[in-house]
Amino acid sequence: MRYALPAAALTAAAFAAVLAACGSDHEPAPAAPAPADSVNSTAVAFMSDVHFENIYGDLKSSQFAGIPTKDGKNATIRTMYAQLTSTRLFNENYFAFRAALDDAYGKGLRLVALPGDISDDAQPINIDGLADILREYQGKGMRFFIAPGNHDPNEPYDDDEAGKNDFLTKDGKEQKIYAVNNAACKAKDPAVVCTNQLMEQGYDKLLAKLGAFGYAPDKNDVYWETPFSSYADGKYSYEAAVAAADLGKRQFEICTEGEGGKYKVAGKSYSRCVNMVDASYLVEPVKGLWLLALDGNVHAPNANFDPANPNYFKGYDNAGDGGWNKMLTHKIHQIEWIKSVAARAKAQGKQLMAFSHYPTMDFYANQTEAMKAVFKPGAFQVARVPAAATTAAMAATGLPLHVGGHMHFNGSNDYQDSAGNYLVNVQAPSLAVFGAAYKIIRYQSKDLIDVQTVGLNTVARHNELFPLYQVEYDYLQGSTAAGDIAKRWNRNILDSKSYGEFTRTYFGELARLRFMGDYWPCEMKEAAMALDLRQMLILSQLQTRVTLAQLKDNPSVLPLTAACAAQGAAGVDGVAASQLTADWAAATAKAEQVAAAANLRLADFAKVSAYEFYGDFHRTVYAGELALRDMGAERVAQYKVLMGAFPAAPAAIVKVGAQLSDQNPVHVAFQAQFKQVFAILKGLGSGKPSDHFTIDLKARKLSNASNSGLSFN
Repeated sequence: MRYALPAAALTAAAFAAVLAACGSDHEPAPAAPAPADSVNSTAVAFMSDVHFENIYGDLKSSQFAGIPTKDGKNATIRTMYAQLTSTRLFNENYFAFRAALDDAYGKGLRLVALPGDISDDAQPINIDGLADILREYQGKGMRFFIAPGNHDPNEPYDDDEAGKNDFLTKDGKEQKIYAVNNAACKAKDPAVVCTNQLMEQGYDKLLAKLGAFGYAPDKNDVYWETPFSSYADGKYSYEAAVAAADLGKRQFEICTEGEGGKYKVAGKSYSRCVNMVDASYLVEPVKGLWLLALDGNVHAPNANFDPANPNYFKGYDNAGDGGWNKMLTHKIHQIEWIKSVAARAKAQGKQLMAFSHYPTMDFYANQTEAMKAVFKPGAFQVARVPAAATTAAMAATGLPLHVGGHMHFNGSNDYQDSAGNYLVNVQAPSLAVFGAAYKIIRYQSKDLIDVQTVGLNTVARHNELFPLYQVEYDYLQGSTAAGDIAKRWNRNILDSKSYGEFTRTYFGELARLRFMGDYWPCEMKEAAMALDLRQMLILSQLQTRVTLAQLKDNPSVLPLTAACAAQGAAGVDGVAASQLTADWAAATAKAEQVAAAANLRLADFAKVSAYEFYGDFHRTVYAGELALRDMGAERVAQYKVLMGAFPAAPAAIVKVGAQLSDQNPVHVAFQAQFKQVFAILKGLGSGKPSDHFTIDLKARKLSNASNSGLSFN
């Protein structure tokens, strides 16, 4: 049996209502329009993973209105600790998004694509606040085109039990705020604030509220369609497009096992089949330019699916890990539509730019397999990497260019097959992490595309909330509760002089508080969090028979222990622990020579602390070559020395079961593991061009358009 969505049709009247102006009285006045001759009508700014949180929004609650500020506003913000343990900021994005829009506007850009995760979690307070901002800039002549992300919608239907545990109070403490049907709200828990401003909205409400931003046609569009559009006699009209935008006409059958309807495979069993919205659309906002916004969310019905209540949000999988891997089985109709769009674009000479929330190919600069081998199982969200077959299938659609988000990464990759298909995937970075930036993409000619990355180092008002965080810091420092002590963070972040500096420190703390424990095996974590770069270079040269078990007997040489190792059987050819002192001195002399060969001083390597090293590693994971710019030439040169310093064939690690044995010589595990770590770091920082580059569709290659960047090559 099939079940349709509620008949909340997206009508022209509804879209007109959505366009009602509703500006914020505390924001700066809009900038004056740029001169007409400075407007680039076919260049597109791609701003992904904005994760907008309406920090001065109204929770519509008598229990909690936020933190009163000196200028009469109420700040409804999350704690600094919540930010520092999340892969995205929550609060400062509010300022970063405006800064990016102002920058793009000043550059003459009028078309902005948003590849998903435009909000925190599609809550009314945040979606409504975002829509206000988009309408404000729309009034200045900008157009916005949204593709759905896994945070908007989080589920295909409204989640009225959702909420957050970590809003900040005026006392520096955490406040729980949930939607009214949350169990705590039903139980009238006095510690919980209850308001439906924190519910998570599904497709129905989102497309109604955001229709004016691509999800529905605009009278000024040259053309607009969905995967299901069929215009009489092939003649396009705005009125026909509005009819095609109705949610009732934008559905397909999805089952637990894959797409239903005509796509069911004979002999295969299908269960829990239901109708689902596909919010994809194709728009021609200016003549000759096609923007293909793809809904990559796959919300497959799961074991909680109730055929009597198909709108129950818990009956569907979250789309976060599926991406294009699941699209191939659960949205086959969309793959066929993409092929049609690509073929028509080529035949009609359209400049086609496709974008969705999810990447179409390896986003780790082809380091995924190496990362799987070195780090903890599942580390770095490798489950989200598209399979090779997925990339091949996407290339076979004929798409020339796809812009993805989701991972908050800056990067590029390309793929070509034997049939002559060539696909480039550009990863648009998030505005809410280190390496915050947006992309400007424009066709220079039929076969040449220019891609520029615009960093957001300077953001007005980036420190506006710092006094409120100071209260949180003081509370955590003064509290003796174990839970509060565990949440203490580095106050240096409040000394940040720019948004770039703020996000840099944020990522150091994110690595310390979360990534190192989640991703790095025990002994690797200990080494990475204890050794500076000088000690690492010496360890790369060390040869000793002193074992990890003996470190306790000579602890002054280097700050490592056998805490992560299992007890092994001691051999008969051991040496005294004191021998490590002489062996370390010999390795130090070798390290001096290695550094000198690169015109560097070993002593200077000590300037790169453990905190800086593992921060750099994770910043490079996210920002690619942009992270090297942040490091500077000297540090890049130092890392290049480490990348070539390890033995060609490090000794094998002795294990007790699956665990490192404490009878391994001190240098063995480090050399075997960190040789791979530095090889991965090199790969991440030396991938395909991702800052300012060109895509040559005819020659099938990416080329740097600037020679000023740093490289590990």
